[in-house]
Amino acid sequence: MSLKTNRQWLIDGNPSGRAVRLSDFKRRETTVQPLKEGQLSVRVDYLEFSPSLKGQMENRLHYAAPTAQGAVMRGRGIGTVLESRAPGLPVGSKVRGYLGWQDIANVNACDMELVPDDKYLRARLGPLGSSGMTAYFGLLDAGKPKANDVVLISGAAGAVGSMAGQIAKIKGCKVFGVAGGAEKCRWLIETGGLDGAIDYKSEDLEQSIKELMPNGVDVVFDNVGGEFLEHALNNISAGARVVVCGAMTRYETSNHQGPANYFNLVLQRATMQGILSPYYKDQFPQAVKDIQGWIESGDFIYQEDIQNGFENIPATFLRLFSGKNKGKQLIKLSG
Repeated sequence: MSLKTNRQWLIDGNPSGRAVRLSDFKRRETTVQPLKEGQLSVRVDYLEFSPSLKGQMENRLHYAAPTAQGAVMRGRGIGTVLESRAPGLPVGSKVRGYLGWQDIANVNACDMELVPDDKYLRARLGPLGSSGMTAYFGLLDAGKPKANDVVLISGAAGAVGSMAGQIAKIKGCKVFGVAGGAEKCRWLIETGGLDGAIDYKSEDLEQSIKELMPNGVDVVFDNVGGEFLEHALNNISAGARVVVCGAMTRYETSNHQGPANYFNLVLQRATMQGILSPYYKDQFPQAVKDIQGWIESGDFIYQEDIQNGFENIPATFLRLFSGKNKGKQLIKLSG
């Protein structure tokens, strides 16, 4: 492929109130434009995916940067500088930022972050990136776990959930995860080190929570919402902290009803708090230092689900909503 030709995936639908579809994206080939002063031409090596990208397509107020029909689909990634008109970012540098679903991105250098080309390169899109920051601050700041607390995590085999569970174990908690399928549940216990796992596809969720956590749940870390949140609220302990990180169930429908048993928060003097990691940006360096230290010590293990090829970008995004991904969903384009 000539460097003057650029393949892109454009937004071609708004999935508000329904599941995202392959038809929501349209492929285009265009010509790479000359750089302006202060810009970089970046070859996209890896892209990361998170459910929040759907919220961006829906232009949810205060949630993320707005998007527009016909625009290149947003996406954070890591790439290699092919041409530079910015000091301090020479050709060959690795940078991280919103590069979009395309082969080559012309971006403002001020929007990119220079990253080392080391063994943690991809991890900067996972445990040392947005997913890790969400798990770290969601659990530690909003969840406020104490040693011996009972922690229950939904979407526990996903990128954020698997990290939150391990951080809770590092903090001395007793941790249980909910995931879909026996294989994911085995990973949570055998590799992730959790104390137990519930397969929501084959087990009674309410009954399993009661059996595994008979004295109640001290910290709920919710990535799913819906039925899980109802059952979790039924079983919270006095003074529990409920952290709302995501709501996968609401991505499939426009019928977004809240939990009917929310009054249990009052009865148990519990709190419920939402989490968006960008609000902790000033504290990211300490979080990265802590997580990298846990990786080095072997206390923290992360999963990467890596797909390949430009053509597979939309289908890779959809893996998140079918539960096919195991850990952080990435795609390799080049590099």
